[in-house]
Amino acid sequence: MNPAVRQPPAVEVALLASVFVIAACGLLYELAAAALASYVLGDSVLQFSTIIGTYLFAMGVGSYLSRFFDRQLPAHFLRIELLVALAGGLLPGLLFLAHAYAPGSFRLLLYGLVLLVGTLVGLEIPLVMRILKRNTVLKDLVSQVLTFDYLGALAVSMAFPLLLVPQLGLVRSGLLFGLMNAAVALWALWLFRHELPHFKSHVVASFATLAVLLAAFAGAERITTHAEDKFYADKVVYALNTPYQRIVVTHNPGKGRNGHRLFLNGNLQFAERDEYRYHEALVHPAMLAHGNPRRVAVLGGGDGMAVREILKYPGVEQVTLVELDPAMTDLFTRTPALAALNANALGNPKVRTVNTDAFTWLQTTDDVFDVIVVDFPDPTNFAVGKLYTQTFYAMLDQHLAASGYAVVQTTSPLVARQSFWTVVTTIEAAGLATAPYHAHVPSFGEWGFIIASRRPMRPIGPEAPWPAGLRFLSPTSLPLLFDFPPDMARLPAAVNRLSNQVLVHTYETEWGRIK
Repeated sequence: MNPAVRQPPAVEVALLASVFVIAACGLLYELAAAALASYVLGDSVLQFSTIIGTYLFAMGVGSYLSRFFDRQLPAHFLRIELLVALAGGLLPGLLFLAHAYAPGSFRLLLYGLVLLVGTLVGLEIPLVMRILKRNTVLKDLVSQVLTFDYLGALAVSMAFPLLLVPQLGLVRSGLLFGLMNAAVALWALWLFRHELPHFKSHVVASFATLAVLLAAFAGAERITTHAEDKFYADKVVYALNTPYQRIVVTHNPGKGRNGHRLFLNGNLQFAERDEYRYHEALVHPAMLAHGNPRRVAVLGGGDGMAVREILKYPGVEQVTLVELDPAMTDLFTRTPALAALNANALGNPKVRTVNTDAFTWLQTTDDVFDVIVVDFPDPTNFAVGKLYTQTFYAMLDQHLAASGYAVVQTTSPLVARQSFWTVVTTIEAAGLATAPYHAHVPSFGEWGFIIASRRPMRPIGPEAPWPAGLRFLSPTSLPLLFDFPPDMARLPAAVNRLSNQVLVHTYETEWGRIK
């Protein structure tokens, strides 16, 4: 290409607009890879950090390699756009399929695709700048390109959690932006049609890429469902992305089968066949220890199962359910098959649902409760880990009545023994007495719980107000839950603080041994 040739203003505008699209697409692929890594591998802070670091490194490699492109810059730019469109657009779908069919290769494919896409994206901007350089003063060139680059990144960073993931999901979002990259390639094909060698070959490659992405977009829901059916073993009956998580409900009917199962970000939350064991163990010891609870709070537990158990006590006047994700409470309120699992508890007039972050809610509310049931997911990342800190339990103490009890679901004392006793130590560091116990839930194995109160827990005997219809707990079996055999006995443990979040690291290490 002759560097003396000047492009008309329309070409400059088109190239600057392409910078906006390129930046938006590049960031989308980066965010999609990091989100999928956090879903599958856990520890969102670690995954986002390593994915972003790898991606930026790859962009640096791409920028360095751009120096070796001397001639036919528009042709190179068009080819790179088509490669980015394919690799980036298909990235979420390929990772979903790898997770289902070849989980052992997931990490390798993840970082391989991130390196590939990052390198290609790193090539794009330098090539655009060199094409624009023929007609623009350097200082104006840099300011214009960087302005459009940053604006594109800003647009996607806002749209990704608020619009794209909730409305389209990760697979369709990736393909949509792949199509946008392909559109830039078609634009370049038209703008530089007189400069491109082998023009017909470029036309065929452009429309072939577009056809692949359109076909994948049309079948995106089928791809996701097929991959999840394979991964979850049972048929997926409800699946949705929210700004907070991916919710999947599966169903396998028949005697001895799982029935409905709930997964959040790929992690099992309950199975219909044995959830009663978990929820009876979670709720009733604290309720019985109090004797006559009237005001009860549930933090987490948006499926309504814990609320169902609380409502078995006629003396309860109000239940406040604090669940971050409104999609969870809506799903288990409005979907008949799922509402039946919690006995329509979330529609009970005694129940008040608050969709907000429990940490923030405790900081702002003045309410005091007789019993607080804490039913959060396990501390797989720092966002959840803050709900297991000394700071959180100190706030919990402020909202307990003088004779109140709190109960916390707390991972497996058998598989994650150190993690379990870390939570006990942390609650005690907040000034509360603890009564740890455990129950066997077939879907989870041996599972742990902790009752916290300002005074030692009172004994629970047959004279306590036992509700009718319990399937797991009884006056004779309950005391056995508070006995820990040697392989689950207490260990010295550190306090989990906001400043260190040692629990997240301990939890990942212990559960990682069995993965």
